[in-house]
Amino acid sequence: MALLSSLSHSPTTFHHPNSSSSAYYASKCRLSFPFFNPRIKSCASAISGRVIHRPLSSSNICTQESAKVDSPLLSITESFYEDELWAAACLRVRSFHDFAPDTFGIQDHMRYLAEREFEALKERVSGKSAGLKRVSCINASLPLSHISSHSEDLCTACKFSFNGEDRVVVGTLDLNQCLSLPDEIAGKKPERIGADITRAYLSNVCVAKERHRNGLGYALIAKSKIVAREWGMTDLYVHVAIDNEPARKLYIKSGFLYESDEPAWQARFLDRPRRLLLWTDLTTT
Repeated sequence: MALLSSLSHSPTTFHHPNSSSSAYYASKCRLSFPFFNPRIKSCASAISGRVIHRPLSSSNICTQESAKVDSPLLSITESFYEDELWAAACLRVRSFHDFAPDTFGIQDHMRYLAEREFEALKERVSGKSAGLKRVSCINASLPLSHISSHSEDLCTACKFSFNGEDRVVVGTLDLNQCLSLPDEIAGKKPERIGADITRAYLSNVCVAKERHRNGLGYALIAKSKIVAREWGMTDLYVHVAIDNEPARKLYIKSGFLYESDEPAWQARFLDRPRRLLLWTDLTTT
């Protein structure tokens, strides 16, 4: 279990990777901005560096029933360790991409996508991605021994070890403080000069399909609000596809309100559904 060595959050340039991205909260529901490009079906911000060749399957089999979202077994924390970031990357690939089971070379392709997101995620969390001042990967995890026996694929793909215990990432998101936000609608609150430094965005929000409809999405967002306040953020934003009703309900119930929407021409140019920009005030909740 390796801890990322650099936690500096001051990149020297302001260019941001292509942010034409999508994520899913419910089955195939698109969420959030950047880092996944639906046109190429892989990470938009490919980062060079050490590639970890790990299989997305193993011999570990889960044997017990899943814990509830309010269980003391559930942990929702910021992640700085490579094993847990790898597990989060695997969950994102598993959630964001839909492959037919008989697709040729599917395991190799999923491993390739996971490796790319893993490297990009490490860059973001360590403060090395241009255009991002600070990024936190927030993960929800459960002990391996308390995941349903019907979730073997989830266990083998998204497992990591912490303090000698095997755990499984069942939900994940990124909290981002941005220096620039190309190809996305930028928030306008708070309305004062220089106020953009207290504005944060959610991205890459997903919950394992085996854990849908049990409150994990709300719990992840609640944790992101706590972390954002600790950073000194006053306003939190999220982008969501205009036709993504499950995600919109999730955010509205979590206290987000409509602020603006993407011009139709921009969505057509970027080959994606139009997006709404939702906002919540962190100073009153």
